[in-house]
Amino acid sequence: MFAVGSPASIGLEEMAEGGDNTALLAAADADALVIATTSGAAPVGPGGSDTLTLDVLESDVATLEISVSTMLVNTNDAFSGINGVNVSSMAVGDTMHIDATAYDAGTEADTELAAEIPGPAGGGEGFNAARDDDADRVSMHSGVVSQDDGLASSDLTGQHRFDNPVVRVLIERTL
Repeated sequence: MFAVGSPASIGLEEMAEGGDNTALLAAADADALVIATTSGAAPVGPGGSDTLTLDVLESDVATLEISVSTMLVNTNDAFSGINGVNVSSMAVGDTMHIDATAYDAGTEADTELAAEIPGPAGGGEGFNAARDDDADRVSMHSGVVSQDDGLASSDLTGQHRFDNPVVRVLIERTL
């Protein structure tokens, strides 16, 4: 789904900048190596959770890897996720917890301006096809600086900061 140090795909960019996972899912569905995809129905707020289910054939379990991604709202292009986690050795009833960190898609400069970030703190644009981040590669996210930390131009405050990990993924094999 992504590789640290490599440019983000258009699908990853659209998801990280605006929360639209349509292209990311379409690319996965078109990949012969992908067995199944699913998507949450709505944004998940801080402290919230969502349950997604993937149905796979028993014959596919021996090579099964799971990837998950989600946009971090109130950011220009931050996202979190796991990428290709091998779950093939899980027995029925086993669970796995993975704490995921914040990544920067490297597609937009992290201006923290309301006009350029979607979400409750900004309400600005989501995806913008122009890539104005000099990095143009996926990397670990440096975090929200905010006006409380001295970035006078930021429309974000200390309440918008995040610490890693930002997402906990629980994988449970039920059948």
